[in-house]
Amino acid sequence: MSDKSFLAWPFFEAKHRELSEQLEAWCQAQLPRDHSDVDATCVQLVHDLGAAGFLQGTSGEHIDVRSLCLIRETLARHDGLADFAFAMQGLGTGAINQYGSDEQKKWLDKTRRGEALSAFALSEPRSGSDVAQLDTTAERDGDSYRINGEKTWISNGGIADIYTVFARTGEGPGAKGLSAFLVPADTPGLEIRERLESVAPHPLARLGFNDMLLPASALIGQAGQGFRIAMSVLDVFRSTVGAAALGFARRALDESLSRSRSRELFGATLSDLQMVQGHLADMALNVDAAALLVYRAAWTKDQGAERVTREAAMAKLFATDQAQLVIDQAVQLHGGDGVRKGHIIESLYREIRALRIYEGASDVQKIVIARSMLAEE
Repeated sequence: MSDKSFLAWPFFEAKHRELSEQLEAWCQAQLPRDHSDVDATCVQLVHDLGAAGFLQGTSGEHIDVRSLCLIRETLARHDGLADFAFAMQGLGTGAINQYGSDEQKKWLDKTRRGEALSAFALSEPRSGSDVAQLDTTAERDGDSYRINGEKTWISNGGIADIYTVFARTGEGPGAKGLSAFLVPADTPGLEIRERLESVAPHPLARLGFNDMLLPASALIGQAGQGFRIAMSVLDVFRSTVGAAALGFARRALDESLSRSRSRELFGATLSDLQMVQGHLADMALNVDAAALLVYRAAWTKDQGAERVTREAAMAKLFATDQAQLVIDQAVQLHGGDGVRKGHIIESLYREIRALRIYEGASDVQKIVIARSMLAEE
């Protein structure tokens, strides 16, 4: 059983400890899943998480970020694809939840029940971390918008029922001229141009928009608010990326402790060797430090802070980078088993790498942190 003593920290309330207990029991009974058909498994995971009630907090008037982080940490510790399935239900609908019309928000009942999958279509071939440079255009055409362009590395691409798509509407230069749109998957002109494979088994795709015509009612919020909307959504969910990394790191530490206690080397168990003890101490230190940053950011947002840009960037940066180190050390402690296909440590090694890139790469987080400090007087 993974260490749960952190739940006694002052960041948490009784409801969080109860949620952790309920989800842990569900995970023990339901995970991990077979990943041989990633699309089908992801769809089923969303359905099952919705049926169990764990998707209810992904949208609503008051999102509890600590709960989102606890859920992602726990799911990631058991099954990376389960974490992915959960995360996209929040990220994909974040713009609708915060800025959508009453009609658009009708989708949220379906996504919370696990009856519809959502996607967040922001990244493009030429503009990943530099959102202000995106090229997809949305030109006003009477009472409609005509969208042309391309998105890539879109999570849930090809299996989502709705996409939040960001495009350039031209109200101003750069970030000032972007807008967000709700796009049902069956919209004519929306093309799944390529399914993408990564080192971890996730449903990803390159999307194309070929004269895709949307009614003006598909606009989320106001024209020109797209950059603000995207950053507001990331402000909420970026901390949860750190939480997922924390879950991967905890699992790596748990497996390493078990390995060290049982594996014999040079006439003793690994745990008797001082060098191994030092590695385990470093891993534990990184896990706890990451947890403190993740749940500080989540708690700060839950206390009513309008923006937690710096706190979330610190949490995401530190937790993902340190999880990479923890898992790499776990590979060393497991020797050949650590790189054997199908072993839990090998799967963690593949799962963690993408988290240091998506929702703002590590170097971008450093820029965010520095700029927030430099802006202070």
